[in-house]
Amino acid sequence: MTGTPTDAVVTGDAVVLDVQIAQLPVRAISSLIDITVMILGYLLGVGLWAVTLLQFDPALSAAVLIIFTVLVLVGYPLIFETATRGRTLGKMAMGLRVVSDDGGPERFRQALFRALAGVVEIWMLTGGPAVICSLLSRKGKRIGDIFAGTVVISERGPKLAPPPAMPPPLAWWASSLQLSGLGPEQAELARQFLSRANQLDPALRDQMAARIAGEVAARISPPPPPGTPPQHMLAAVLAERHRRELARLTARAQQPGAGYPAPSPTPAAYPAPASYPPPAYPPPAYPAPASPHVPPTPPPPHSPPPPPGGFVPPA
Repeated sequence: MTGTPTDAVVTGDAVVLDVQIAQLPVRAISSLIDITVMILGYLLGVGLWAVTLLQFDPALSAAVLIIFTVLVLVGYPLIFETATRGRTLGKMAMGLRVVSDDGGPERFRQALFRALAGVVEIWMLTGGPAVICSLLSRKGKRIGDIFAGTVVISERGPKLAPPPAMPPPLAWWASSLQLSGLGPEQAELARQFLSRANQLDPALRDQMAARIAGEVAARISPPPPPGTPPQHMLAAVLAERHRRELARLTARAQQPGAGYPAPSPTPAAYPAPASYPPPAYPPPAYPAPASPHVPPTPPPPHSPPPPPGGFVPPA
């Protein structure tokens, strides 16, 4: 990825993705290819419409022409970007792809917003607002990208060096790190230092490593074990950030509706019976069981009858 960290694609976990923002000239060529394909398809459809439908009712012919126009202007980018996860014929030719602001795959809703906005800013206004907005945006976004929350990246840009390997003695410490306080600027500075450490003078390298490690250690917890070399600490932090981001993106890509097939459920994925929520309605109230019938105890056979007034003297 080239440019400053403010031009980078940063995820929700403040992790800078190794991608390159597509430049305006490349995007313009990609758009010209798509516009050419859409115009040729539209002319072919209009020719077929003129041959086959003019003999029918004028209202029906006009309705079919309007529907076909909408399908060309909106359906072409919507269908292609949804089916190929952010690519049209022009973007395939130029090595571009539309992704979400957090680096995830483009969703159907985002492709729909971009297609609807393209009708206004590209077709109705001849692309003027799209060019002006791309020049003013740090990430080269047009109006449709701003509304949809997307960005166009180049898949043919120069590749960065792979993330540093995790030092085995620090793996247990890195797994317990809290990295929310580490910003993308500090992580990018540490990454660039580690990629060029072998080219620096040893004395200068040790001095820079101590300074950068101190800035990184102040933003993470728990602190590294005593006696840890600064370069090993930086490598462990960056490797752990990269591992967590890959796990998060993998889990997100496997969610239903994210453009990838959902994994089949396994028995271990189901919650325990006690964790199920209570029913939305109260269970039916069943009547209490009736107590068994007990006949009254008859009086003793030789007891005198009670007096008429109901008063019984004590025995």
